[in-house]
Amino acid sequence: HLPFDALRDFAPVSLIGVFQLGVLVAANSPFKSLADLLAAAKSKPGKLNIATINAGSTQNLAAELFKSTEGIDVQVVPFNGTPAVITALRGGQVDAGIEILGPVKTQVASGALRMLATMEKYGVSSWNGLAAPAKTAHSVIDRMNRDVQAVLALPAVRQKLAALDVEARGSTPEQLAAQLATETRRWADVIARAGIARQ
Repeated sequence: HLPFDALRDFAPVSLIGVFQLGVLVAANSPFKSLADLLAAAKSKPGKLNIATINAGSTQNLAAELFKSTEGIDVQVVPFNGTPAVITALRGGQVDAGIEILGPVKTQVASGALRMLATMEKYGVSSWNGLAAPAKTAHSVIDRMNRDVQAVLALPAVRQKLAALDVEARGSTPEQLAAQLATETRRWADVIARAGIARQ
């Protein structure tokens, strides 16, 4: 129950960056591949669980999409944050997790966690964009868009974002508006199928 409507109350300016989510397991997990995880989920319906952060988050909804796309019966277990997901994975309390790659990069690099796949396989990535209040003048939106494109073209900015596993990517205001509308419809469908209650 947000006090705003993302489609009605904002004027999109530009996409800023895109980042990936991964399907992760602990280093000592018996699942060496995504196929292993899916085979186990299908052979033991309702027995496996997947950790994510809070219900309704991108990670949580991505896990629900993963379930429905693959036709598997697994429990999606929401935790209060990425550190709790990492702890549960490493401690063996959960079988797998879905998380944005940036926050778990060091865990994967050190070998504490293993990535089985990215959610790009399912057409899922996360993104950040810039928006202004809905009644902002078109001339101001256009100026902001030009400035964003100029900043995103700077090598230092692109390198800094890349270090955070974010691909610098701009857009026109119209492209961002279309993406926001498409994503809103898509995730509303996932929420409805999963039976997630409004928060």
